[in-house]
Amino acid sequence: MTNKGKQTRRNIIEKSMQLFSVKGYYNTSINDILEVTELTKGGLYGHFKSKEEIWYAVYDEAVTIWRGIVFHGLRTVENPLERVELVIDRIMRDYLAANIFDGGCFFLNMLVEMSGQSESMRRHILRGYVRFSRLMRNWLREAGELGMLKPGLNYRDVASFIVIALNGAFAIYTASRDSEIWRQTIEQLKLYIGQLRN
Repeated sequence: MTNKGKQTRRNIIEKSMQLFSVKGYYNTSINDILEVTELTKGGLYGHFKSKEEIWYAVYDEAVTIWRGIVFHGLRTVENPLERVELVIDRIMRDYLAANIFDGGCFFLNMLVEMSGQSESMRRHILRGYVRFSRLMRNWLREAGELGMLKPGLNYRDVASFIVIALNGAFAIYTASRDSEIWRQTIEQLKLYIGQLRN
């Protein structure tokens, strides 16, 4: 693919990402994408066979953006509880509150929209949530093995609670744009983790 072709493909992905984030996948038409990218149908279909194929490329790019924000430099953080708290902080402050996507959390928006609409796309999104929850569980287990957490904790339940709390904050912040939502979420989750410490 030529540099121009790569730039065109990237433009389609970036513009479609914001459209899907704000309007939703099903409310975004091919004509909407043509309008924001200033392409013809032939130009668009030269890069993607369908709107669904665009969505999968958009999803992958959204994941790349999210990972770049949330996990940047995290390999140097040896303390697993510091990793958990840093990720919570970055998700709330640097991802959600920074309004990376015009419509709020891209993944939550897409998960809600795809439920009952597209089983394959819903499962695709849900796998990302499961992987993230599993990562949090592994860090918590690591902290437990180091004696940093109280014995007998169910790391899976703790990780699930953190993910659920974050997503609740996503929904309420997106609806209200009240910065107290993400600030309180950071504070309360850190207090919760503090109560689990040994």
